[in-house]
Amino acid sequence: MPYDYDIAIIGAGAAGYSAAIYAGRSGASAVIFDKGMGGGLTSEADEIENYPGFKKIKGPELMERMKEHASQYAKMHFLEEVKDLKVYDDGIDVISSKRIYKVGAVILCTGTEHRKLGVKGEEEFRGRGVSYCATCDGPFFVGKDVVVVGGGNTAISEAIYLKDIGCNVTVIHRRDELRAEKILEDEAKQKGVNFIWNSVVEEIFGDEMVKGVKIKNVKTGEIKEIKASGVFVSIGEEPNNELAKKVGAQLDEHGYVKVDRLQRTSVKRVYAAGDITGGVRQIVTACGEGATAALASLEVIGKRNPFR
Repeated sequence: MPYDYDIAIIGAGAAGYSAAIYAGRSGASAVIFDKGMGGGLTSEADEIENYPGFKKIKGPELMERMKEHASQYAKMHFLEEVKDLKVYDDGIDVISSKRIYKVGAVILCTGTEHRKLGVKGEEEFRGRGVSYCATCDGPFFVGKDVVVVGGGNTAISEAIYLKDIGCNVTVIHRRDELRAEKILEDEAKQKGVNFIWNSVVEEIFGDEMVKGVKIKNVKTGEIKEIKASGVFVSIGEEPNNELAKKVGAQLDEHGYVKVDRLQRTSVKRVYAAGDITGGVRQIVTACGEGATAALASLEVIGKRNPFR
């Protein structure tokens, strides 16, 4: 059947941009759809120090470089959300917010979104003191008391960033030790970040803006209030798996899309790459998975994978 594009890539992050480059260089026509302006969660990263080739680079800059590169090989459809997919034996209908496209294969690079605390006041004060991105909103809180909720690499990196720009930072963590790398923990402590251990946020309170949080010690049950103008939630991510569910792709127990070594899902013509597939969820692995998915998807559009 005639296709509008050989391959549709859904999600313009590291995996999506890499898939576009490899698809285009292999002779396939490719299009990227993104409901925003691309970049994914990487665009929120202040400093990236573990992407090969760059000792240090800001997340938005890295994503802009990838976008510029990928745009040589694929059409970019930003601000166009894919609402549904219909899979047939001979192709796939990509149903977007603008029209329906006929394609030969789809690569899901839909990534993840920030996990919510699910406590009273979180939604009410979102954008009025509650944030999920320190580099986006941190400058509004210079000189003020803020709390960071979480204990992983992202949470401690954000705490360090907030401290560096002049915030008074307290990390609230449900355990008595961090999941973050030791080097980050040491840096945070050396810079004067405060820690409250064995505690969870029960409520975020305020009036027009956030005024503080109520926390509960998970060992003693003690409840106390911490004054803060900002609450930065960094407790992990949830997979954006709605489209995967709609096509019936198999998911793991955490909601990530299951793939084989060639990034095939359980549904023919549908591939997945990047954070949506779980695992270590790093930029470098997303790039590799995107490249693999693009090359593997050639098998269903009648083109040869040059590396097999």
